[in-house]
Amino acid sequence: MKAIKLFCFMAAAMLVACAPQNEQMVNDQMANGFMDLARARFAVREYAQTPVEQAKIDSILEAGRLAPTAKNVQPQHIYVLQSPEAIAKINELTRCAYHAPVVFLVCYDTELAWTKDGESSGNMDCSIVGTHMMLEATELGLGTCWVKWFDPAEVAAAFELPANHKPSFIMPCGYAAEGVQPHANHFSRKPLSETVTYK
Repeated sequence: MKAIKLFCFMAAAMLVACAPQNEQMVNDQMANGFMDLARARFAVREYAQTPVEQAKIDSILEAGRLAPTAKNVQPQHIYVLQSPEAIAKINELTRCAYHAPVVFLVCYDTELAWTKDGESSGNMDCSIVGTHMMLEATELGLGTCWVKWFDPAEVAAAFELPANHKPSFIMPCGYAAEGVQPHANHFSRKPLSETVTYK
């Protein structure tokens, strides 16, 4: 009986001793996973015409839903363009939809977005939402491209958006065409010394 108690005590002690290390290991793996994901993402401008599975679209949209927004008012409204008619229309309105099988049209509700001193948080909120979506797409093996090359008024009119839904950007999404590589300037990153100042 004493031997069993001694064994249990030693096992518990080992678990306690290992817990911080195991927790640190998990944290390190999570951190490395995110940094690897961030490094893996690049703008894709040529897509295979392979349909994107609905489960992956749902996951990308859920990642956007979880994004923080100013005062958590969540003013984003995302239109998923995927019908042949919608894809043809967006490709007529901008050369930067790249004939992707799915294009997310990310808008914000001007009546919901937080406003301070006359400045709306709408574009900022959409940017955070879009970043979540872009990284989730990368994790799912899909390519994306952040696009602002379009006339918001023309897009709003073409897709008959409500007056309070203001287009912020579009995000073509799909499987990258075979052989697609990051643009040469993708790897050009300024050192932190040029973009960070400590006070």
